Amino acid sequence: MPQQQEPRAARNVRLILGDQLNEQHGWFAEPDKDTLYVLMEVRQETDYAWHHIQKVLGFFAAMRRFAAGLRARGHRVLYLTLDDERNGQGFPENLTWILERTGARSFGYQLPDEWRLDKQLSAYVGTIGLEIEVADTEHFLTTREELADLFKGKKQYLMERFYRVMRERTGLLMRSGQPEGGQWNFDHDNRQRPPKGHVPPPPLSFDHDLRPLEAMIERARVKTIGHVDAAHFPWPLDRDESLELLAYFCEHLLHRFGTYQDALSPQSWSMYHARLSFSMNSKMIHPLEICEAAVEAWRHDPERISLSQVEGFVRQIIGWREYMRGVYWAQMPHFAERNFFGHAAALPAWYWTGRTRMACLREAIQGSLTNAYAHHIQRLMVTGNFALLAGVHPDEVDRWYLGIYIDAIEWVEITNTRGMSQFADGGIVGTKPYVSSGSYINKMGHHCGTCYYDVNDRTGPRACPFNALYWHFHARNRDRLLSEEARPGMMVRMGMTYRTWDKMTASVRQTLLAKGDQLLMDIETL
Repeated sequence: MPQQQEPRAARNVRLILGDQLNEQHGWFAEPDKDTLYVLMEVRQETDYAWHHIQKVLGFFAAMRRFAAGLRARGHRVLYLTLDDERNGQGFPENLTWILERTGARSFGYQLPDEWRLDKQLSAYVGTIGLEIEVADTEHFLTTREELADLFKGKKQYLMERFYRVMRERTGLLMRSGQPEGGQWNFDHDNRQRPPKGHVPPPPLSFDHDLRPLEAMIERARVKTIGHVDAAHFPWPLDRDESLELLAYFCEHLLHRFGTYQDALSPQSWSMYHARLSFSMNSKMIHPLEICEAAVEAWRHDPERISLSQVEGFVRQIIGWREYMRGVYWAQMPHFAERNFFGHAAALPAWYWTGRTRMACLREAIQGSLTNAYAHHIQRLMVTGNFALLAGVHPDEVDRWYLGIYIDAIEWVEITNTRGMSQFADGGIVGTKPYVSSGSYINKMGHHCGTCYYDVNDRTGPRACPFNALYWHFHARNRDRLLSEEARPGMMVRMGMTYRTWDKMTASVRQTLLAKGDQLLMDIETL
């Protein structure tokens, strides 16, 4: 545990947030006896959402290790633990007394990635009358404004165009100005269903004893969700461990990443995914070095690792991740209020427990509570899909996603959830709502074979709830999805779905709608 220290005189005080653990940042090139770095565990951050216990433990433990590393390199560090009696439990409260006691003439901070913190700190520095230093985090490959500038005047931001710009800029998977393999996107080669009984290599887990930290969090009565074995905490807590996780991915998982990136398996909660999102989002590791390592692994062993595997991985990081950050800064704060469908239902209580008879949802939710993680198809096409079909208010869905995943920070969570998953933005991010019946889930995995519900039945007493709710969703939202308010081309993209619906007999449509009504009424007991 960090030792309580009284801040001594310092000309410069610099704040480091819990998701700014970049030991390669220019700030740390050389120790400076006149500069004091400050990290703090505060209730402001533990209490704004109902976080997974692994998320709180992971960030606090990584912050403590980062502070210790700075000290070992000769930097001056003040670390406020959650139970420090001087801790005012908010950034402004703590900074005020630290600046006073040090007699600082300059205060510095790195640009926060969350809107609320950016506004809080920019407002705070306007009140203190000191020299202010605002630094970039030196992590992302684009500026906050870049995506908005690229799509200025456009209603929709096309990720594919943005991705090509990023490929050209970074040179990743490029040869003589052209994409490797003659095409930008190899998605059609990926997204296969694994053979029944297929078991990927086990995910790499670390073994940290965080029981003292867990006890402190419990004493403070921080409300958390989920489960943890604090004696064997499995996530990386520093740069070296993050690099080890990256190396494991390149050696054991990358060769089938693309093939099974959308696959669902009861035998594996992580499949062939890298699980580097926590390391990246806390900035322990840089996105470009991750991509470069994957590309190097492919170039070293192209017989085992195909181009489609590495291209799909690179696209997720320099394409989708950077794109989502750009959407966030282009659209906030209004993005957090968008509710295109006017959804108002409560999130079913079993989202917090996993106690449902739907096998795919039970597996995804219980896995999330156990691991503080789920891969993108579990998030998008299982938990997110059902919430959208059920008409859950986007605020409720946001709250769940922000809390339950160790990698969830608002800039990446809300754009994926409110945009891609819930289509609450009306099509800024996605070209159409990402909803499906049970057939897609059955196509991508093996949960349906052991489920209480019948994936091939639409209206019977044990029919898969996704089936009737799929048609119920489209029927009740037809005017919205095909209106002038919808994004250009929506009628074309949705046309096949509505043509299928219109070809059904009136009695079939009515039976499906009645089944959907019943499911929504009985949603807590599904």
